[in-house]
Amino acid sequence: MMRKTSVILLSAATGAALTLFVTQPRAVFMGSSARAATADTYRQLNLFGDVFERVRSDYVEKPDDTKLIESAISGMLTGLDPHSSYMDAKSFRDMQVQTRGEFGGLGIEVTMEDGLIKVVSPIDDTPASRAGIMANDIITNLDEEAVQGLTLNQAVEKMRGPVNTKIKLKIIRKGQDNPIDVTLVRDNIRVRSVRARIEADDIGYIRITTFNEQTTEGLKREVASLSNQIGDKLKGYIIDLRNNPGGLLEEAVTVSDSFLEKGEIVSTRGRNAEETQRRTAHAGDLTKGKPVIVLVNGGSASASEIVAGALQDHKRATIVGTRSFGKGSVQTIIPLGSGNGALRLTTARYYTPSGKSIQAKGIVPDIEVLQDVPDELKSRTDTKGEASLRGHLKNDGDEKTGSQSYIPPDAKDDKALKMADDLLHGIKNSASAAPTPGSDNKGATDKPKAAN
Repeated sequence: MMRKTSVILLSAATGAALTLFVTQPRAVFMGSSARAATADTYRQLNLFGDVFERVRSDYVEKPDDTKLIESAISGMLTGLDPHSSYMDAKSFRDMQVQTRGEFGGLGIEVTMEDGLIKVVSPIDDTPASRAGIMANDIITNLDEEAVQGLTLNQAVEKMRGPVNTKIKLKIIRKGQDNPIDVTLVRDNIRVRSVRARIEADDIGYIRITTFNEQTTEGLKREVASLSNQIGDKLKGYIIDLRNNPGGLLEEAVTVSDSFLEKGEIVSTRGRNAEETQRRTAHAGDLTKGKPVIVLVNGGSASASEIVAGALQDHKRATIVGTRSFGKGSVQTIIPLGSGNGALRLTTARYYTPSGKSIQAKGIVPDIEVLQDVPDELKSRTDTKGEASLRGHLKNDGDEKTGSQSYIPPDAKDDKALKMADDLLHGIKNSASAAPTPGSDNKGATDKPKAAN
């Protein structure tokens, strides 16, 4: 018996959930047509070998054999669909760090400005915050090496590292005449994928930015905190999934399960019928039946769409905003052995509880709300969606492209947020509004920055 390790991800960018499964060798009996197809495949492989040898011997400069092979693998996978690809060893490690949401580092969110690293904000209770690093600080040197000339990813990689190791930062701070030298000791950093605040004095607002291994626990923590702070006057919750590119399948399932008492959450269907898997909810609603509004837009993809689709089909939440991205496929990450990277291979489509595939269509909100976009941003705030990607998996019926993804930086200008507030306060009503406390949740219906 052969054991194969793979990773399942749902993301417009990247993400993973570790899955172990066992495959049994199967006896294969081939007829004449199958033998002919196999023979043709081997002829094509011989052709590849001939081309490879010709490039090695005749190219104007001596090529790197490893890079040639990696490029060939990459070309084979990217020719399948937009989400299948080859990851070299470093890319594979970076993906694992991202999906764990936990790494050795300093605890600062940073961006690049004029070739230097600018601090967006220190993360609470991390080496950076304890050392007094502040938003808008400019980092010019890392261990005496100038930041100028490095990419943002290169600088972030230098700031990350094993726990309990040291790094020296040179910082320019507005109002200080001389640069500040700070030596930090790296610690275990957890990326906060869930943030919350009290909205309008009686609503719990929860923003989920990605679905990593910390997301469900973060959701539970914030719901408990908001419930304790607001008390009996709590009207309900707003779950903001806008511009959330997705992440772990398992986290999308457990986040959905947090709001549902029963019923299917999602099904995944591969090439063969026996590969179909269905995930169902367990009893226990984290919010104790409070109304829920989910905000989505053109940047809400994959795992975000699973959550929105499950809560919409079960009429557990009202979906507000603009049509989502439309990534309805599942990728499996298949490690290729020590130091050889991994394959990201599309292996299934996923379906909402009512049996809808959102591939190249997206989740249509119950209430569409368009934002007022500044003139200078109008050409840059719409996402074209999955249907616009070359080589995307096709779907039956009309595919949809283009959806607004702009979120106003000031909450008072956020029309989708205002609509959610009004719905929870009863100022506006929707036929598909979230249930009131104590109502029964029925089954599915056929209703249509970098951190370091």
